[in-house]
Amino acid sequence: MREFSVPATATVAAEENLTDMVWANAERFGNAVSFRRRVEGTWVDLTARDFAAQVLAVARGLLAAGLQPGDRVGLMSKTRYEWTLLDLAIWHAGGVVVPIYETSSAEQVEWILSDSSAKAVFVETSEHRAMVEPFAGGLPELKHVWQIDGPSGDVGGAIEELTGLGASVTDEDVHARRKGVAADDTATIVYTSGTTGRPKGCELTHRNLLSEIRADITAFPRLMQAGNSLLLFLPLAHILARAIALTSVYARVTLGHTPDVKNLVEDLQSFRPTFVVAVPRVFEKVYNGAKQKAHAGGKGKIFDAAEATAVAYSQAQDGGGAGLGLKVKHAVFSKLVYSKLQAALGGRCLAAVSGGAPLGERLAHFFRGVGVPVLEGYGLTETSAAACVNTEAAFRVGTVGRPLAGTSVRIAEDGEILVKGEVVFRSYWNNESATSEALEDGWFHTGDIGKLDGDGFLKITGRKKEIIVTAGGKNVSPAVLEDRLRAHPLISQCMVVGDAQPFIGALVTIDPEFFPTWKEQNGKPASAEVADLVDDAALRAEIQSAVDEANAAVSKAEAIKKFRILPVDFTEAGGEMTPSLKLRRSVVANTYKQDIKAIYED
Repeated sequence: MREFSVPATATVAAEENLTDMVWANAERFGNAVSFRRRVEGTWVDLTARDFAAQVLAVARGLLAAGLQPGDRVGLMSKTRYEWTLLDLAIWHAGGVVVPIYETSSAEQVEWILSDSSAKAVFVETSEHRAMVEPFAGGLPELKHVWQIDGPSGDVGGAIEELTGLGASVTDEDVHARRKGVAADDTATIVYTSGTTGRPKGCELTHRNLLSEIRADITAFPRLMQAGNSLLLFLPLAHILARAIALTSVYARVTLGHTPDVKNLVEDLQSFRPTFVVAVPRVFEKVYNGAKQKAHAGGKGKIFDAAEATAVAYSQAQDGGGAGLGLKVKHAVFSKLVYSKLQAALGGRCLAAVSGGAPLGERLAHFFRGVGVPVLEGYGLTETSAAACVNTEAAFRVGTVGRPLAGTSVRIAEDGEILVKGEVVFRSYWNNESATSEALEDGWFHTGDIGKLDGDGFLKITGRKKEIIVTAGGKNVSPAVLEDRLRAHPLISQCMVVGDAQPFIGALVTIDPEFFPTWKEQNGKPASAEVADLVDDAALRAEIQSAVDEANAAVSKAEAIKKFRILPVDFTEAGGEMTPSLKLRRSVVANTYKQDIKAIYED
């Protein structure tokens, strides 16, 4: 199939904007719990009415500070309640929100504030302020730098300041300002982290985001029921997290924020969400952590049997269903193993949503077999988050689902995925050439390669710019091999290489969480670092088994012939990963050029 479309189930009127939902909730469901905030270790409820009042108070302050309709405002912070509060307050003042990852470098922050001509920026901490101040004076448009945390680190700095500043501004002034914003006005400029070059500012309108929100509610009717709950821990500068957060506000799903994933298990268990949203690496960590704990505690054989049963049980759902013997085994392991994994997610989790990168098929079958289906979707900043998604009603492992309501997907002659619909962005900010290159007759050229099956489910097979062409002329998509390799608990990251080379090779990094268990199981000194064991026969044999399993998915010409184990992992701090955990291939290729060279010299 070359093209598949899903009709829209809701339309966005010309006069609508993203602020309307705050007042629809406050006026009709004022006592509903919109948020639960972590205050001194306890989750405290915040109603829709109280949230609307706080948004209004901050918006009054923004008007008093001189913010004009269409002015850009930077927002640099970890995931926290104030992020969502400020997002909506800026829109109430008629502004345009420019998210900035709190891990960004000074050079990146300066570029984004300069390119967007931001009039103001919210930073979270005094460290962020110290980063911004040296170049703030050189940005003529930048008039305000507000700090969310007070000088002592207490919450309340910018929020209290703006609330006080806006005392003389009336509520009517704010409502007049927000009602002057139309559906086709720009809501946000999201700078794509990019794997090469300077990030581009992606302009999304209120219509784009409202279309995404309404399509998400259609896709997830059970998850997006009023009164359900979501604990958000992905960075809100990432379009996936932000779109889901806004959908939760719209649908009256109780939203919680946690900035520190180090305490994620404890937060999940105390918050007890109905569903979670994460990138695949989080699900890999949950799986690897559970496996490591089981093996370290002498219950490795039980876990491995439970894992195999979960995968088989899920695979059976796509056929005639599980037989009696498999059902019995599954029931036994539900009590012994699966219930503990469900408890780690809070005990009430109906499903999970995954995006941002591919999820391995075995991992998808594992979680579905455990009883927490991971609904994988696909989209980009340019499509306002999801363009396609698996749903509870239409779920096919190994695909990223069907297009959202109101969205069309087409496969071009060269295999590139094209997307059309009201979720597709308008333009790149100040970049006409990039816009005309990406948009053609309303179709967005994603740069990804894929195929549609007969039922309209999309499968991603690679990245157009990442296709490797070997010296023999064989086209190889690295994604298939890399997804399978990362599914092994001992492997953290990997990069397939081989452009213009006689065969395919791979760079592999070791998972620091599973490594101690592996050392113990294989009689290696606890003090040994990865660097000490890169040539160890047992470690290489373990990685070779993962390579063999990955190679089973491809032809002989596409198979990995040699690999190198690297002494350190790829990280965002090291520059090898983007903030959304995508591989910066050019950086890895340059940093480890000697290792790549060695693959073809050994």
